[in-house]
Amino acid sequence: MFTYDWIALFITFLGTMFLIGELLVNMRGVFAIIGFGFITVYFSGYLETEMFIVMMLVYFLGIILMIIDGKLLNDGTLAVIGAVTMIIAVGFSAPNWVAGLYSVIGVILGGAASLLFLKVFKHRKMWSKMALNDQLSTEMGYNSMNEKYQYLLEQQGEALTDMRPVGTIKIEDEEYSAVSNGQWITSGDKIKVVKVDGTKILVKKL
Repeated sequence: MFTYDWIALFITFLGTMFLIGELLVNMRGVFAIIGFGFITVYFSGYLETEMFIVMMLVYFLGIILMIIDGKLLNDGTLAVIGAVTMIIAVGFSAPNWVAGLYSVIGVILGGAASLLFLKVFKHRKMWSKMALNDQLSTEMGYNSMNEKYQYLLEQQGEALTDMRPVGTIKIEDEEYSAVSNGQWITSGDKIKVVKVDGTKILVKKL
């Protein structure tokens, strides 16, 4: 049993921060070991052996749900459920509501603090679909066009498929996926590239 209830905040904060940090960045298991140590201390400080095992399993079930979301779904649903599961595990393990509140706050703050690791360490690829990346535009000092597609601007070609609005075009014997600008373009129509945004090619019918 911890002497002061607020100690639970720091333990759950550090444990959650390092465990979720391991999911976000590639630290070869170092963060996972550190986080596991803090969480073990938390549960063992409040629970008897039987309930200690149960609540540890519930807590790590939340971690597992986050991993499944990151590797398979990438829509955030299971990640949110996993976070709630972790909060429930630490909250119900506390001996009183004050310690429980501190523990829940620790998990929330730890999860938020783990995002800071993304600014320092190499990201894991499994979260790439969920990542919100800044748009790198020419106005911001970046070339937002893919070099491979930039030269297509103002080029003329032919629609190989009907475009409703997405289809395939052919320019200089090369095929590309493109989008029409709202016109109905049928296979065989002559087209012109009017805009290129990254790898997105916008065409109009000539």
